[in-house]
Amino acid sequence: MASVLLVEDEALIRMMIADMLLDLGHSVAGEASNLASGLSIARTTAADCAILDVSLGADSSAPIAEILNNRGVPFTFASGYGSDGIPAGFRERPVLRKPFTVEELARCLTILLK
Repeated sequence: MASVLLVEDEALIRMMIADMLLDLGHSVAGEASNLASGLSIARTTAADCAILDVSLGADSSAPIAEILNNRGVPFTFASGYGSDGIPAGFRERPVLRKPFTVEELARCLTILLK
């Protein structure tokens, strides 16, 4: 199964997604709750894919997405607004619309891990 980076600023949502990943047989390679920690794990952590909350408080996760893109790590954005607000240049990426089910997460990971 896959190791997944998880960047989400809401602790309860991050814990819920981590539990979903574990239920699906995946592991969490690293977790971040803000832009600074997200940048750090994106640069240094080996992962098969990543899930990025679009908004991290007042910050955008776009710089994290750029690092992952440059490293060849596939990722999806998670957003309560669907594809609205996805950073320019990344609109072709899959989007998990919050709240999402474990089945929707599984489908998205299948796409990412092709």
